[in-house]
Amino acid sequence: MLEKALTGSGKYWGWIFFLLAVIGVGFIFYLQQLSYGLGITGLSRDVSWGFYIAQFTYLVGVAASAVMLVIPYYLHNYKKFGRITVLGEFLAVSAVTMCILFIFVDLGQPFRVMNVILHPTPNSVMFWDMIVLLGYFMLNIVIAWATLGAERKSAPPPAWIKPLIYLSIPWAVSIHTVTAFLYAGLPGRHLWLTAIMAARFLASAFASGPALLIIICLIVRSQTRFDPGKEAIQTLAKIVTYAMLTNVFFLLLEFFTAFYSKIPGHMQPLQYLFFGLEGHGKLVPFMWTFVVLAVVGLGLLIPPSSRSNENLLAVAAIAIVVSTWIDKGMGLVVGGFIPNPFEEVVEYAPTLPEISITLGVWAIGFLVLTVLFKVAVSVKEEAAQ
Repeated sequence: MLEKALTGSGKYWGWIFFLLAVIGVGFIFYLQQLSYGLGITGLSRDVSWGFYIAQFTYLVGVAASAVMLVIPYYLHNYKKFGRITVLGEFLAVSAVTMCILFIFVDLGQPFRVMNVILHPTPNSVMFWDMIVLLGYFMLNIVIAWATLGAERKSAPPPAWIKPLIYLSIPWAVSIHTVTAFLYAGLPGRHLWLTAIMAARFLASAFASGPALLIIICLIVRSQTRFDPGKEAIQTLAKIVTYAMLTNVFFLLLEFFTAFYSKIPGHMQPLQYLFFGLEGHGKLVPFMWTFVVLAVVGLGLLIPPSSRSNENLLAVAAIAIVVSTWIDKGMGLVVGGFIPNPFEEVVEYAPTLPEISITLGVWAIGFLVLTVLFKVAVSVKEEAAQ
């Protein structure tokens, strides 16, 4: 079926070459980082995780969100998701690909990843994060490819795929839970030391992933003859609404716990992020942008009248995607390092090479997504004839 990705319109090939150009620029900067080291980034002794890990954290959630299609379609026989479940699984494959690449670029020397494989340490959360990510990648590519192949032949999916589908459901929850444990397992970082970190991660994942899928479905509908279905898109919009409300509620719980208890270690990271701390506040404008976008997104999603308008729905979905990226990316990761163990504020900002490498990895992810979606949409167009 991959041969279907080799044919397309001028727009399709223009998009492909644009992504390849971005990848090329990112690769040039990556070679510079490989030669010089992580000194070309904005990372330091005090802020050892930054822009790369922020993308990784966000994209694990995008990958995990595929379960919000799998559960209704396979467990509850919600037929309306039949058109887009494969698209959600391919989105998960693309997201996990980027997650793995962001870990590689963050390691500095990529061969260091072999230490996890050659010297496995089961009591390390990082070891389990590698296991669940690779396992989830394989599950989604096998399930989606086998299902699409069966659809191409107008046949039911093979029987052996059902156990893998059922396995993928708890596995999807596990990939983001384990990622949350990477943060919550560090007792010296008060922003991350919370029992609801995994719950916050899952809530934001079930908002951001389906919101991104809504945007992609609307683009697919406008650029191809395949219609993902209005009812399926509207159901996704409802999922995004409830998940985002839950995500905001969890964040407010963190604020109550920190500021009502008046424990300085819990208050200071939130003060830095939203109000500034000791004259430092690089992330304050971004965090208030997150607040505004979250309010705008929910304001458009909660009323059924605006949610059913697909132009407004597209605006709401973009607002949710960007707001969760700010909150769960730079806000969560960088905020956890401030203040440092010496009660000092050391700020962080990504450098041009760091941003270029990040864009290159995103371009690889979108290239994978474009190829997989081209195959999926072509097969579904054929099946509809």
